[in-house]
Amino acid sequence: RRKVQSMGVLFCQGEVTRFVSSSNHAETPSGEEVTLKRVHEVHVKIDHSLEYQPVECAIVINAAGAWSGQIAELAGVGKGPPGTLQGTKLPVEPRKRYVYLWNCPQGPGLETPFVIDASGAYFRREGLGNNYLGGCSPTEEEEPDPENLEVDHEFFQDKVWPPLAQRVPAFESLKVRSAWAGYYDYNTFDQNGVVGPHPLVVNMYFATGFSGHGLQQAPAVGRAVAEMVLHGNFQTINLSPFLFNRFHLGEKVHEHNI
Repeated sequence: RRKVQSMGVLFCQGEVTRFVSSSNHAETPSGEEVTLKRVHEVHVKIDHSLEYQPVECAIVINAAGAWSGQIAELAGVGKGPPGTLQGTKLPVEPRKRYVYLWNCPQGPGLETPFVIDASGAYFRREGLGNNYLGGCSPTEEEEPDPENLEVDHEFFQDKVWPPLAQRVPAFESLKVRSAWAGYYDYNTFDQNGVVGPHPLVVNMYFATGFSGHGLQQAPAVGRAVAEMVLHGNFQTINLSPFLFNRFHLGEKVHEHNI
């Protein structure tokens, strides 16, 4: 019924991102007022610079990983009253995870598969030099501070090594050679991906929130989002259980063997 102009700003890793959008206020058949928005332009500005690059767009695909929740907020996602669709946020946030690389000359051979222990500790062989790569996700109470990428080596000693050594006795004599930390785009709602359009920001699509298993699903997700953009629906695989609407409806998609 009426249109307004809006702009959001995000400071993220030395850049400022802005969305310029328009919105229509309308009513549903039940009489609830909703706001349908459309993003027209993205502004990207390098930190400590007065210049920015405006990019006009017909479609925005939010595949910003750990920062996709913040990107969604720029477009007004989750800005409405609590408990409403307009007030439903994209529940994706950065979660820090450690990866360790160790050497064990007596460890499993070249045919070793990717192994996930019942404790959650995992490993796989890395190359020909008796090296192995692995780690373990912390519990909710143990979640590390995502503000930095420092590695907690005691976490390996206390939480990762014991179950690994129990699963593979040769790992009792392993030697950690290196380690690093990175980010999961962690979906706090059900730890599964968000795929497809936003119901109110009509030209924003999601491909995020995979919580650590996105690489395994990437080919299917890329195809599904492309089909949604080109045809308006999923065609090859029906990924409708992973739509944004489930956050408002409270319909979790649980993966029981993860």
